[in-house]
Amino acid sequence: MTVKTLDDLLAEGVSGRGVLVRSDFNVPLDDERNITDPGRIIASLPTLKALSDAGAKVVVTAHLGRPKGEPDPKFSLAPVAKELGERLGRHVQLAGDVVGTDALARAEGLTDGDILLLENIRFDPRETSKDEAERIKLAKALVELVGDDAAFVSDGFGVVHRKQASVYDVAKLLPHYAGTLVAAEVKVLQQLTESTERPYAVVLGGSKVSDKLAVIENLATKADSLIIGGGMCFTFLAAQGLSVGSSLLQEEMIETCAKLLDQFADVIHLPVDFVVAEKFAADSPPEHVAADQIPDGRMGLDIGPESVKRFSALLSNARTVFWNGPMGVFEFPAFSSGTKGVAEAIIGATEKGAFSVVGGGDSAAAVRQLGLPDDGFSHISTGGGASLEYLEGKELPGIAVLES
Repeated sequence: MTVKTLDDLLAEGVSGRGVLVRSDFNVPLDDERNITDPGRIIASLPTLKALSDAGAKVVVTAHLGRPKGEPDPKFSLAPVAKELGERLGRHVQLAGDVVGTDALARAEGLTDGDILLLENIRFDPRETSKDEAERIKLAKALVELVGDDAAFVSDGFGVVHRKQASVYDVAKLLPHYAGTLVAAEVKVLQQLTESTERPYAVVLGGSKVSDKLAVIENLATKADSLIIGGGMCFTFLAAQGLSVGSSLLQEEMIETCAKLLDQFADVIHLPVDFVVAEKFAADSPPEHVAADQIPDGRMGLDIGPESVKRFSALLSNARTVFWNGPMGVFEFPAFSSGTKGVAEAIIGATEKGAFSVVGGGDSAAAVRQLGLPDDGFSHISTGGGASLEYLEGKELPGIAVLES
C-alpha cells in the first residue's frame, strides 16, 4: 500500500493542528447500553494517543449501529466516549450533534492534545447518501471543524469498504494518512493474498451462503483446504441430496453449492456430524447426530465432535489460516463447542508457527466470549466485511482514496 501513514504525519508535525480521525466504534451493547466487547475501541487507541500526545487537536468521527439518518438515543456514542476516556486516561468530549452548533463550539474550544468525539455520524443522512454532492456537503462540514491546515487520518478499517462521507469524501478534501490500525490491517491482508505460505487453510462459517459466495469462489482457487461450517453448510449438504431437517437453508443457492462442490471437491470440507435441537433457544436440549441423520423438525445449531476432530486434523499442519464466521450458535453454551474446538485448533497451528488471521465480526466476538486468548492468533481483524471484500479481490474505496 503506497500511502502516507500516521508516522509520516507525526514527522511533519501536528502540534496545534486539527486532525480529523475516522475510527470504527461500532461496538456491541447490551440492553443497558453497556459495551460488551470493547475490541474496536482498544484497537483505536494507538492512533488517538499518538496524535493527542503530539499536541494535535483531535476530532473523531464514527458510527454505531444503523440509525435511520436521524438522531436516535439508543445509538448515541455516549458509552463509547466514556470507555474511550477511561482507556486513554483523559477526558474525551462528546458533541451533542454531528456537525451542528455544539460540535462547532466544542471544536473551536479545543486546545493542543484535546480529543472531541462527534455524535454518531450516521445521525446525518448525508453520510451514507448515494448522492455524491450530498456526501461532499457533509465532508466539507467535517473539514470546517478542524480547519484548512488540518489532516485526515483513516483508522476505521471496518468501514473502508464503504464510499461514505467520513470515509471517502473527506480524504479528497484534506491531506490524508492511514492510521496505525488501517495500515496494519492492509499489511496482514496483503500477506494473505500475495505471500501466502502453504498449506493454506480457510475456515468459513456464518448463516448464509449468499453472503460468502464471492469469497468462497475466490479462496477455493487459492486455499489447500476450505472448511465450511455454520448455518451456511446446510445448503451445501442439501446440494449433496441430504435432508437437513429444519436447519437454515437457502434453497435458491442449492444449485450454486452443487457446482462449487463439483468444481472444488478436493478443497471443500463439510461437517460430518451436528448438534441439533428442536428450536433456536439456549435451553433447547441438544442432540448429537450424523450429518446424514438429521431428523425432521430438528435444526443444526453447531458442528459435532467428529467434525471438530477432522477439521482440527486439517488445520494442524497449516502454515496460513484465515477464519471468518462461527461454526455454530456460540452465544448459547450448549452449542459453542464446535466454534471453540476449531478456534483452539487454529491456536494450536499458530503455536507451531502458522500465520493465523481472525476475520473480525462474529469470529472476533466468539474469541472473546469463549475466553480464548487474543494473542493465540497472529491477527484479529476489526473489519469482517472489509476483510472479506478485500479477499474477494474487490477494491476498497476507503483504501483506494488514500492512494491518490
